[in-house]
Amino acid sequence: QVQLVESGGGLVQAGDSLRLSCEDSGRTLTRYALGWFRQAPGKEREFVAAISGSGGSTYYADSVKGRSTISRVYARNKVYLQMNTLKPEDTAVYYCAADQQVNIFTTPSAAENEYDYWGQGTQVTVSS
Repeated sequence: QVQLVESGGGLVQAGDSLRLSCEDSGRTLTRYALGWFRQAPGKEREFVAAISGSGGSTYYADSVKGRSTISRVYARNKVYLQMNTLKPEDTAVYYCAADQQVNIFTTPSAAENEYDYWGQGTQVTVSS
């Protein structure tokens, strides 16, 4: 059973940076693509970024492209989302999710329904 736990959220000012972390203490996630999604108040959950099982392929939403970097550390079973130049519209609960890939070298999915395991989320609030 995959159990994902996010951390690193908080209250920051516009223009600041933040690094979110997600880990699974129970098993190796090598065959899983790992993604970040977010849900702002009153809005549907949306894709932010994802990284393939191999770590060699990443995919970003246009809203964060150029400002964010997703990475993973296999030895620590962790995935990170570094977000820079934060904006008030980045305010949301951020969720980590895992999608078991048949081919770990393919581009990770941005589709929420492809992900089988989800964390509880971490709140990010960006003040103007």
